[in-house]
Amino acid sequence: MQLNISTGRSFAMREQDYSLKTGMQADQLEVSRVLRNTYGLLALTLAFSGVMAFVAQQMRVGYPNIFVVLIGFYGLFFLTNKLRDSVWGLVSTFALTGFMGFLLGPILNRYLGMAGGAEVVSSAFAMTALVFGGLSAYVLITRKDMSFLGGFITAGFFVLLGAVVASMFFQISGLQLAISAGFVLFSSVCILFQTSAIIQGGERNYIMATVSLYVSIYNLFISLLQIFGIMSRDD
Repeated sequence: MQLNISTGRSFAMREQDYSLKTGMQADQLEVSRVLRNTYGLLALTLAFSGVMAFVAQQMRVGYPNIFVVLIGFYGLFFLTNKLRDSVWGLVSTFALTGFMGFLLGPILNRYLGMAGGAEVVSSAFAMTALVFGGLSAYVLITRKDMSFLGGFITAGFFVLLGAVVASMFFQISGLQLAISAGFVLFSSVCILFQTSAIIQGGERNYIMATVSLYVSIYNLFISLLQIFGIMSRDD
């Protein structure tokens, strides 16, 4: 009887270990799938944004009213979130990133019209690629849990929002440069947090993972453009 009990316990433990390993393997496969789909879709949306930015540049369109920008962005963002689990979520994702790319056209034209503007744009582009690639590689290699950054992101958002509002009413020397630098740091932290969320299994929807990373990259690029533009004017 003792032998049967021991054998039964051993079998149960082996079965439990097997179930645990199987579950972990399934989780890893799911994480790999989300990562693969996220970076694939991110590459496509960035390319599409580039095409739309080029179209806007050739059309020489002006930058639209800020309310049009806010309504367009948040409207498409919430639509994408609502459709995240259907194929229409992909359509909405391309609509959102295409819209943001089109808005980038007049911004690029403004910088390219400056003395040394081509260097400003190319420097911002190269630095954005370097920062995103470096931060992503760090999280992917170390597989560190960056969930502790959530509080910093929340606090940083409200600090930057307050600074942006203040810049509308007060002409403070160096404030715009400080805000841009703050957004570079904020976007970098968001990239760490968002990439970690995918790896740790906290984000299983590749559409929303793509949109989150896209917005961080977009803000990072715009902020670096502003910093390099300010530095170029000071030379």
